[in-house]
Amino acid sequence: MMKSIMSKRIIRAAIAAIIGAAAGFVVYTVSRVTGRNLYMIIGAAAAAAVVLLIQWYWRTARLSEVKITVPQLSELTFVVNNDARQVAWKLYIETTTRVSTQPLLDEDGFIREALTSLYGLFATTRDILKASRPSVSVSGEPTVEYLAVTMLNRELRPFLSKWHPRLREYEKSRPDGREADWPENATCRRELIVIQAHLRDFALSFARLAGVRDAESSMGVSHPTSSQAE
Repeated sequence: MMKSIMSKRIIRAAIAAIIGAAAGFVVYTVSRVTGRNLYMIIGAAAAAAVVLLIQWYWRTARLSEVKITVPQLSELTFVVNNDARQVAWKLYIETTTRVSTQPLLDEDGFIREALTSLYGLFATTRDILKASRPSVSVSGEPTVEYLAVTMLNRELRPFLSKWHPRLREYEKSRPDGREADWPENATCRRELIVIQAHLRDFALSFARLAGVRDAESSMGVSHPTSSQAE
């Protein structure tokens, strides 16, 4: 263990020394340049600075204020930039295109399929958040990450923690049994309707943050809302 740590420290020190030497060489070389070459170097550095400034502007500027209403959270005001819109778009697509947000009628469909879809949504949402840089709150407003984590912890996690073990236990005890014969089938389906309505509310909120127009029509939201489902 100690040898591994020392080896890593030596490698880091060597890399730092190489970078320092390279930086010193560049500074020394530039300091000796005069005439046309000096202007070319200064021009290239200025152009690079402009490009970086433009990229920074497109990432952090163009802020817009968006108000959304999630029944579980009441009305919230978000200030979003392009980065936040991209994250919201990804979350909207993941949330709205899964089986987990579509109605599961009593006479067809499988709860196991819906639970698997919910697990997939949980994992994918977490991966999207880990891969994205955190949004910076301008004046303490909630962020798109806050909305996504709320969806995971308030909706998906409690439902999955409750019903996945119960269904799995039934499947183990009755390998050849039908899901329709599961004693808790009807109860699970009723709660699934509620969480699906909640997830559609979150999907519409992500759509608003992403700037998606007429998201209700694209989602086909003619099903009960969360308040009606409850």
